[in-house]
Amino acid sequence: MPGMDMPASAPPAPDHAAHAPEAMSAIPGMAMAPGGGAYGEGSGTARVPANEGAMHGVDLSTGDWALMLHGYAWGAYTDQGGPRGDKEAFVQSMAMLSAAHDLGSGAHLQLRSMLSLDALMGAKGYPNLFATGETANGTTPIIDRQHPHDLFMELSGRIDIDIGKDSSLFLYGGPVAEPALGPSAFMHRASAQYLPLAPITHHWFDSTHISFGVVTAGVSTPHWQLEGSAFRGREPDQHRWDIETPKLDSWSVRATWTPSPAWALQVSHGRIESPEQLEPHLDEARTTASVQYAKGGLSTIVAFSAKKKLPGRTLTAWLAEANWDVDRHHSIFGRAENVANDELFPNIADPLHDRAFRVSKFEGGYAYRLKLPGPFGLALGGALAAYAKPAALDAAYGNAPVSYTLFAKLSLGH
Repeated sequence: MPGMDMPASAPPAPDHAAHAPEAMSAIPGMAMAPGGGAYGEGSGTARVPANEGAMHGVDLSTGDWALMLHGYAWGAYTDQGGPRGDKEAFVQSMAMLSAAHDLGSGAHLQLRSMLSLDALMGAKGYPNLFATGETANGTTPIIDRQHPHDLFMELSGRIDIDIGKDSSLFLYGGPVAEPALGPSAFMHRASAQYLPLAPITHHWFDSTHISFGVVTAGVSTPHWQLEGSAFRGREPDQHRWDIETPKLDSWSVRATWTPSPAWALQVSHGRIESPEQLEPHLDEARTTASVQYAKGGLSTIVAFSAKKKLPGRTLTAWLAEANWDVDRHHSIFGRAENVANDELFPNIADPLHDRAFRVSKFEGGYAYRLKLPGPFGLALGGALAAYAKPAALDAAYGNAPVSYTLFAKLSLGH
Protein backbone atom coordinates (compact mmCIF):
# COMPACT_ATOMS: atom_id res chain seq x y z
CA MET A 1 0.00 0.00 0.00
CA PRO A 2 1.33 3.46 -0.80
CA GLY A 3 3.11 5.02 2.15
CA MET A 4 3.12 1.82 4.21
CA ASP A 5 6.41 0.16 5.16
CA MET A 6 6.13 -3.60 4.53
CA PRO A 7 9.54 -5.13 3.80
CA ALA A 8 10.22 -8.73 2.89
CA SER A 9 11.22 -9.50 6.47
CA ALA A 10 7.62 -9.34 7.69
CA PRO A 11 6.64 -12.35 9.81
CA PRO A 12 4.87 -15.26 8.10
CA ALA A 13 1.09 -15.26 8.16
CA PRO A 14 -0.90 -18.23 9.50
CA ASP A 15 -1.27 -21.19 7.14
CA HIS A 16 -4.71 -20.20 5.90
CA ALA A 17 -3.40 -16.74 5.08
CA ALA A 18 -0.28 -18.00 3.37
CA HIS A 19 -2.43 -19.91 0.89
CA ALA A 20 -4.71 -16.98 0.03
CA PRO A 21 -5.38 -16.46 -3.71
CA GLU A 22 -2.95 -14.29 -5.63
CA ALA A 23 -5.74 -11.79 -6.33
CA MET A 24 -5.63 -10.74 -2.67
CA SER A 25 -3.44 -8.17 -0.97
CA ALA A 26 -3.17 -6.73 2.51
CA ILE A 27 -5.31 -3.94 3.89
CA PRO A 28 -3.13 -0.98 4.87
CA GLY A 29 -2.04 -0.80 8.44
CA MET A 30 0.87 -3.19 8.84
CA ALA A 31 4.17 -1.62 9.88
CA MET A 32 7.56 -3.15 10.48
CA ALA A 33 10.29 -1.53 12.50
CA PRO A 34 14.00 -2.14 12.08
CA GLY A 35 15.11 -4.92 14.37
CA GLY A 36 11.84 -6.85 14.22
CA GLY A 37 9.32 -4.73 16.15
CA ALA A 38 5.99 -4.96 14.35
CA TYR A 39 2.27 -4.39 14.75
CA GLY A 40 -0.92 -4.88 12.82
CA GLU A 41 -4.13 -2.89 12.76
CA GLY A 42 -7.29 -4.04 14.50
CA SER A 43 -10.54 -2.09 14.68
CA GLY A 44 -10.44 1.69 14.85
CA THR A 45 -6.87 2.64 15.80
CA ALA A 46 -6.26 -0.44 17.95
CA ARG A 47 -3.12 -2.49 17.41
CA VAL A 48 -2.88 -6.29 17.25
CA PRO A 49 0.18 -8.56 17.01
CA ALA A 50 1.72 -8.56 13.54
CA ASN A 51 1.88 -12.36 13.64
CA GLU A 52 -1.92 -12.49 13.36
CA GLY A 53 -1.36 -11.74 9.68
CA ALA A 54 -2.83 -8.87 7.72
CA MET A 55 -6.50 -9.08 6.81
CA HIS A 56 -6.92 -9.96 3.15
CA GLY A 57 -9.57 -9.16 0.59
CA VAL A 58 -10.08 -8.40 -3.07
CA ASP A 59 -7.69 -5.82 -4.54
CA LEU A 60 -9.60 -3.06 -6.35
CA SER A 61 -6.66 -0.68 -6.79
CA THR A 62 -7.19 2.07 -9.33
CA GLY A 63 -4.90 4.91 -10.27
CA ASP A 64 -2.88 6.07 -7.27
CA TRP A 65 -5.55 4.82 -4.83
CA ALA A 66 -5.18 1.35 -3.31
CA LEU A 67 -8.62 -0.12 -2.54
CA MET A 68 -9.51 -3.25 -0.60
CA LEU A 69 -12.83 -5.07 -0.21
CA HIS A 70 -13.40 -7.63 2.54
CA GLY A 71 -16.45 -9.15 4.19
CA TYR A 72 -18.43 -12.17 5.31
CA ALA A 73 -21.89 -13.68 5.64
CA TRP A 74 -22.16 -15.93 8.68
CA GLY A 75 -25.13 -18.26 8.91
CA ALA A 76 -25.71 -19.92 12.29
CA TYR A 77 -28.18 -21.97 14.27
CA THR A 78 -28.00 -21.74 18.05
CA ASP A 79 -29.79 -23.59 20.84
CA GLN A 80 -29.27 -21.68 24.08
CA GLY A 81 -30.07 -23.95 27.03
CA GLY A 82 -32.18 -23.52 30.14
CA PRO A 83 -35.57 -21.86 30.73
CA ARG A 84 -34.37 -18.45 29.49
CA GLY A 85 -32.57 -19.84 26.46
CA ASP A 86 -33.98 -19.82 22.92
CA LYS A 87 -33.44 -21.57 19.57
CA GLU A 88 -32.93 -19.59 16.40
CA ALA A 89 -31.26 -19.50 12.99
CA PHE A 90 -29.75 -16.15 12.01
CA VAL A 91 -27.26 -14.50 9.66
CA GLN A 92 -24.55 -12.02 10.60
CA SER A 93 -22.86 -9.98 7.89
CA MET A 94 -20.18 -7.37 7.38
CA ALA A 95 -18.65 -5.64 4.35
CA MET A 96 -15.53 -3.47 4.54
CA LEU A 97 -14.03 -1.13 1.97
CA SER A 98 -10.77 0.69 2.62
CA ALA A 99 -8.81 3.09 0.44
CA ALA A 100 -5.22 4.26 0.91
CA HIS A 101 -3.51 7.17 -0.82
CA ASP A 102 -0.06 8.75 -0.47
CA LEU A 103 -0.52 12.52 -0.16
CA GLY A 104 3.19 13.24 -0.50
CA SER A 105 5.59 15.05 1.85
CA GLY A 106 5.32 12.21 4.38
CA ALA A 107 1.51 12.31 4.64
CA HIS A 108 -0.70 9.29 4.09
CA LEU A 109 -4.49 9.06 3.93
CA GLN A 110 -6.71 6.09 4.67
CA LEU A 111 -10.52 6.00 4.30
CA ARG A 112 -12.66 3.19 5.70
CA SER A 113 -16.26 2.08 5.57
CA MET A 114 -17.85 -0.92 7.27
CA LEU A 115 -21.48 -1.94 6.79
CA SER A 116 -23.69 -4.68 8.22
CA LEU A 117 -27.14 -6.11 7.45
CA ASP A 118 -27.49 -7.57 10.95
CA ALA A 119 -30.66 -5.51 11.48
CA LEU A 120 -32.48 -7.90 9.13
CA MET A 121 -32.39 -10.54 11.88
CA GLY A 122 -34.89 -8.49 13.90
CA ALA A 123 -34.87 -5.86 16.63
CA LYS A 124 -33.93 -8.34 19.40
CA GLY A 125 -30.92 -9.83 17.62
CA TYR A 126 -30.02 -13.46 18.29
CA PRO A 127 -30.11 -15.67 21.43
CA ASN A 128 -27.02 -15.45 23.64
CA LEU A 129 -27.51 -16.58 27.24
CA PHE A 130 -26.40 -14.01 29.89
CA ALA A 131 -25.71 -11.30 27.29
CA THR A 132 -27.21 -7.87 27.92
CA GLY A 133 -27.06 -4.41 26.36
CA GLU A 134 -29.05 -1.87 24.32
CA THR A 135 -32.80 -2.06 23.64
CA ALA A 136 -35.15 -3.65 21.13
CA ASN A 137 -37.63 -0.76 20.91
CA GLY A 138 -36.34 2.06 23.08
CA THR A 139 -38.06 0.77 26.22
CA THR A 140 -37.44 -3.00 26.36
CA PRO A 141 -33.88 -4.03 27.32
CA ILE A 142 -32.24 -6.84 25.36
CA ILE A 143 -31.42 -9.65 27.81
CA ASP A 144 -30.10 -13.16 27.05
CA ARG A 145 -29.71 -12.02 23.46
CA GLN A 146 -27.10 -10.15 21.43
CA HIS A 147 -28.30 -6.94 19.79
CA PRO A 148 -27.86 -6.55 16.01
CA HIS A 149 -25.20 -4.18 14.74
CA ASP A 150 -26.14 -0.99 12.92
CA LEU A 151 -25.99 -0.69 9.13
CA PHE A 152 -23.15 1.82 9.43
CA MET A 153 -20.45 0.29 11.62
CA GLU A 154 -17.69 2.63 10.47
CA LEU A 155 -17.35 5.69 8.22
CA SER A 156 -13.96 7.13 9.03
CA GLY A 157 -10.72 8.58 7.82
CA ARG A 158 -7.15 8.65 9.09
CA ILE A 159 -4.18 10.86 8.20
CA ASP A 160 -0.62 9.90 9.24
CA ILE A 161 2.18 12.46 9.02
CA ASP A 162 5.78 11.29 9.33
CA ILE A 163 7.74 13.12 12.03
CA GLY A 164 10.87 10.99 12.06
CA LYS A 165 12.22 7.61 11.13
CA ASP A 166 9.42 5.05 11.69
CA SER A 167 7.33 7.49 13.75
CA SER A 168 4.30 9.60 12.90
CA LEU A 169 1.46 11.72 14.22
CA PHE A 170 -2.05 10.68 13.24
CA LEU A 171 -5.58 12.01 13.27
CA TYR A 172 -8.52 9.60 12.96
CA GLY A 173 -12.26 9.95 13.17
CA GLY A 174 -15.60 10.30 11.47
CA PRO A 175 -19.37 10.27 11.94
CA VAL A 176 -19.20 6.54 12.77
CA ALA A 177 -15.94 5.32 14.26
CA GLU A 178 -14.27 3.73 17.28
CA PRO A 179 -12.52 5.65 20.08
CA ALA A 180 -9.25 4.63 21.74
CA LEU A 181 -10.76 2.47 24.48
CA GLY A 182 -10.15 -1.23 25.06
CA PRO A 183 -8.55 -3.84 22.80
CA SER A 184 -9.58 -4.39 19.20
CA ALA A 185 -13.30 -5.26 18.94
CA PHE A 186 -14.07 -8.99 18.99
CA MET A 187 -15.02 -9.35 15.29
CA HIS A 188 -11.56 -8.03 14.34
CA ARG A 189 -9.54 -10.32 16.62
CA ALA A 190 -7.97 -13.44 15.14
CA SER A 191 -8.61 -15.16 18.49
CA ALA A 192 -12.39 -14.79 17.87
CA GLN A 193 -12.54 -15.37 14.11
CA TYR A 194 -14.63 -18.58 14.39
CA LEU A 195 -16.46 -17.95 17.66
CA PRO A 196 -20.05 -17.65 16.37
CA LEU A 197 -21.55 -15.56 19.19
CA ALA A 198 -20.51 -12.22 20.65
CA PRO A 199 -18.87 -12.32 24.10
CA ILE A 200 -21.20 -11.83 27.05
CA THR A 201 -18.56 -9.29 28.16
CA HIS A 202 -19.13 -7.29 24.94
CA HIS A 203 -20.42 -4.23 26.81
CA TRP A 204 -17.39 -4.22 29.11
CA PHE A 205 -14.82 -4.22 26.30
CA ASP A 206 -16.40 -3.42 22.90
CA SER A 207 -19.56 -1.35 23.40
CA THR A 208 -17.92 1.81 21.98
CA HIS A 209 -16.80 0.16 18.72
CA ILE A 210 -19.76 1.86 17.00
CA SER A 211 -19.73 5.46 18.22
CA PHE A 212 -21.52 8.26 16.40
CA GLY A 213 -18.86 10.93 16.40
CA VAL A 214 -15.17 10.25 17.10
CA VAL A 215 -11.98 12.31 16.91
CA THR A 216 -8.70 10.60 17.89
CA ALA A 217 -5.19 12.06 17.85
CA GLY A 218 -2.02 10.16 18.64
CA VAL A 219 1.62 9.43 18.10
CA SER A 220 2.79 6.14 16.62
CA THR A 221 6.18 4.42 16.71
CA PRO A 222 7.03 0.78 15.94
CA HIS A 223 6.81 -0.23 19.60
CA TRP A 224 4.51 2.38 21.18
CA GLN A 225 1.27 4.15 20.40
CA LEU A 226 -0.21 6.87 22.62
CA GLU A 227 -3.61 8.32 21.73
CA GLY A 228 -6.62 10.18 23.04
CA SER A 229 -10.20 10.40 21.79
CA ALA A 230 -13.29 12.59 22.10
CA PHE A 231 -16.49 10.77 21.18
CA ARG A 232 -20.24 10.36 21.67
CA GLY A 233 -20.91 8.29 24.76
CA ARG A 234 -24.49 7.15 24.11
CA GLU A 235 -24.66 3.64 22.65
CA PRO A 236 -26.60 3.10 19.40
CA ASP A 237 -30.37 3.16 19.77
CA GLN A 238 -32.94 0.73 18.33
CA HIS A 239 -33.00 2.46 14.92
CA ARG A 240 -30.33 0.39 13.16
CA TRP A 241 -30.48 1.90 9.66
CA ASP A 242 -29.57 5.55 10.37
CA ILE A 243 -26.60 7.64 11.50
CA GLU A 244 -27.32 9.27 14.84
CA THR A 245 -26.34 12.86 15.59
CA PRO A 246 -22.59 12.96 16.30
CA LYS A 247 -21.37 14.46 19.57
CA LEU A 248 -18.06 14.79 21.42
CA ASP A 249 -19.21 14.54 25.04
CA SER A 250 -16.92 11.72 26.27
CA TRP A 251 -13.19 11.05 26.29
CA SER A 252 -10.64 8.23 26.47
CA VAL A 253 -6.89 7.64 26.46
CA ARG A 254 -4.94 4.52 25.50
CA ALA A 255 -1.33 3.37 25.53
CA THR A 256 -0.26 0.33 23.50
CA TRP A 257 3.08 -1.49 23.57
CA THR A 258 4.08 -3.83 20.75
CA PRO A 259 7.54 -5.10 21.75
CA SER A 260 7.68 -7.75 19.01
CA PRO A 261 5.54 -9.24 16.21
CA ALA A 262 4.07 -11.70 18.74
CA TRP A 263 2.79 -9.29 21.38
CA ALA A 264 0.39 -6.36 21.78
CA LEU A 265 -0.37 -4.95 25.25
CA GLN A 266 -2.73 -2.06 25.94
CA VAL A 267 -4.17 -0.15 28.88
CA SER A 268 -6.93 2.41 28.48
CA HIS A 269 -9.36 4.55 30.43
CA GLY A 270 -12.45 6.46 29.42
CA ARG A 271 -15.18 8.67 30.84
CA ILE A 272 -18.44 7.90 29.00
CA GLU A 273 -21.41 10.22 29.28
CA SER A 274 -24.87 8.63 29.59
CA PRO A 275 -24.04 5.42 27.67
CA GLU A 276 -27.32 3.59 28.42
CA GLN A 277 -30.58 4.68 26.82
CA LEU A 278 -32.59 3.35 29.79
CA GLU A 279 -30.29 4.93 32.41
CA PRO A 280 -29.63 8.40 30.98
CA HIS A 281 -28.77 9.80 34.42
CA LEU A 282 -25.75 7.50 34.82
CA ASP A 283 -22.29 8.07 33.36
CA GLU A 284 -19.52 5.48 33.28
CA ALA A 285 -15.80 5.37 33.99
CA ARG A 286 -14.20 2.39 32.22
CA THR A 287 -10.68 1.01 32.61
CA THR A 288 -9.36 -1.87 30.50
CA ALA A 289 -6.12 -3.79 30.09
CA SER A 290 -5.29 -6.59 27.66
CA VAL A 291 -2.46 -8.78 26.42
CA GLN A 292 -2.53 -10.38 22.95
CA TYR A 293 -0.12 -13.04 21.72
CA ALA A 294 0.14 -14.62 18.28
CA LYS A 295 2.65 -17.05 16.85
CA GLY A 296 2.66 -20.15 14.69
CA GLY A 297 -1.07 -20.14 13.91
CA LEU A 298 -2.03 -19.48 17.55
CA SER A 299 -3.81 -16.21 18.44
CA THR A 300 -4.80 -15.38 22.03
CA ILE A 301 -6.01 -12.55 24.23
CA VAL A 302 -6.42 -12.10 27.98
CA ALA A 303 -8.29 -8.95 29.05
CA PHE A 304 -9.75 -7.21 32.10
CA SER A 305 -12.30 -4.42 32.34
CA ALA A 306 -13.80 -2.44 35.21
CA LYS A 307 -16.72 -0.15 34.55
CA LYS A 308 -17.86 2.12 37.35
CA LYS A 309 -21.32 3.59 37.15
CA LEU A 310 -21.35 7.26 38.12
CA PRO A 311 -22.93 7.22 40.62
CA GLY A 312 -23.03 3.54 41.51
CA ARG A 313 -21.11 0.31 41.77
CA THR A 314 -18.09 -1.01 39.89
CA LEU A 315 -18.66 -4.11 37.73
CA THR A 316 -15.66 -6.09 36.49
CA ALA A 317 -15.13 -8.61 33.71
CA TRP A 318 -12.43 -11.02 32.53
CA LEU A 319 -11.99 -12.46 29.05
CA ALA A 320 -9.69 -15.07 27.53
CA GLU A 321 -9.81 -16.25 23.90
CA ALA A 322 -7.68 -18.52 21.76
CA ASN A 323 -7.73 -19.74 18.16
CA TRP A 324 -5.29 -22.32 16.84
CA ASP A 325 -5.04 -22.83 13.10
CA VAL A 326 -3.74 -26.40 13.25
CA ASP A 327 -3.11 -26.40 9.50
CA ARG A 328 -4.65 -24.86 6.39
CA HIS A 329 -7.97 -26.68 6.97
CA HIS A 330 -8.48 -27.23 10.71
CA SER A 331 -8.95 -24.73 13.58
CA ILE A 332 -9.70 -25.19 17.27
CA PHE A 333 -10.99 -22.24 19.28
CA GLY A 334 -12.32 -21.29 22.70
CA ARG A 335 -13.40 -18.48 24.98
CA ALA A 336 -13.70 -18.16 28.78
CA GLU A 337 -15.45 -15.19 30.39
CA ASN A 338 -16.33 -14.03 33.87
CA VAL A 339 -18.51 -10.98 34.44
CA ALA A 340 -20.48 -9.24 37.21
CA ASN A 341 -23.79 -8.20 35.64
CA ASP A 342 -26.67 -6.29 37.29
CA GLU A 343 -28.95 -6.10 34.20
CA LEU A 344 -30.35 -9.66 34.13
CA PHE A 345 -33.62 -8.80 35.90
CA PRO A 346 -34.95 -5.42 34.70
CA ASN A 347 -38.41 -5.68 36.30
CA ILE A 348 -38.31 -3.57 39.46
CA ALA A 349 -40.88 -5.91 41.07
CA ASP A 350 -38.51 -8.86 40.74
CA PRO A 351 -36.65 -9.62 44.01
CA LEU A 352 -33.46 -10.09 41.96
CA HIS A 353 -33.77 -6.69 40.29
CA ASP A 354 -30.59 -4.57 40.32
CA ARG A 355 -28.53 -7.32 41.98
CA ALA A 356 -25.11 -8.00 40.50
CA PHE A 357 -24.45 -11.66 39.73
CA ARG A 358 -21.06 -13.02 38.74
CA VAL A 359 -21.43 -15.44 35.83
CA SER A 360 -18.85 -17.45 33.91
CA LYS A 361 -19.15 -18.86 30.39
CA PHE A 362 -16.86 -21.48 28.85
CA GLU A 363 -17.13 -22.07 25.11
CA GLY A 364 -15.08 -24.17 22.71
CA GLY A 365 -15.37 -25.43 19.17
CA TYR A 366 -13.91 -26.54 15.86
CA ALA A 367 -13.92 -25.13 12.31
CA TYR A 368 -13.06 -26.78 9.00
CA ARG A 369 -12.02 -24.49 6.16
CA LEU A 370 -12.84 -25.27 2.54
CA LYS A 371 -11.04 -23.71 -0.40
CA LEU A 372 -13.50 -22.14 -2.84
CA PRO A 373 -12.82 -20.69 -6.30
CA GLY A 374 -11.47 -17.16 -6.45
CA PRO A 375 -11.11 -15.02 -3.33
CA PHE A 376 -13.80 -16.83 -1.32
CA GLY A 377 -13.42 -19.10 1.70
CA LEU A 378 -15.92 -21.21 3.63
CA ALA A 379 -15.59 -22.39 7.23
CA LEU A 380 -17.95 -25.00 8.70
CA GLY A 381 -18.03 -25.65 12.41
CA GLY A 382 -19.70 -25.59 15.76
CA ALA A 383 -19.25 -24.60 19.39
CA LEU A 384 -20.46 -25.90 22.77
CA ALA A 385 -20.89 -23.69 25.85
CA ALA A 386 -21.37 -24.31 29.58
CA TYR A 387 -21.87 -21.86 32.43
CA ALA A 388 -21.06 -21.32 36.11
CA LYS A 389 -23.40 -19.12 38.13
CA PRO A 390 -24.74 -18.49 41.64
CA ALA A 391 -27.47 -20.81 42.94
CA ALA A 392 -29.80 -17.80 43.17
CA LEU A 393 -30.07 -17.93 39.36
CA ASP A 394 -31.12 -21.59 39.16
CA ALA A 395 -34.85 -20.83 39.15
CA ALA A 396 -34.47 -18.52 36.14
CA TYR A 397 -31.70 -20.29 34.20
CA GLY A 398 -31.83 -23.91 35.33
CA ASN A 399 -29.22 -25.87 37.24
CA ALA A 400 -26.71 -26.44 34.44
CA PRO A 401 -27.67 -24.92 31.08
CA VAL A 402 -25.67 -26.04 28.04
CA SER A 403 -25.75 -24.28 24.67
CA TYR A 404 -24.53 -25.20 21.20
CA THR A 405 -24.15 -23.34 17.91
CA LEU A 406 -23.56 -24.62 14.36
CA PHE A 407 -22.31 -22.28 11.64
CA ALA A 408 -21.17 -21.76 8.07
CA LYS A 409 -19.03 -18.67 7.47
CA LEU A 410 -18.55 -17.50 3.88
CA SER A 411 -15.74 -14.96 3.63
CA LEU A 412 -14.46 -12.68 0.91
CA GLY A 413 -10.78 -12.94 1.68
CA HIS A 414 -9.94 -14.39 5.11
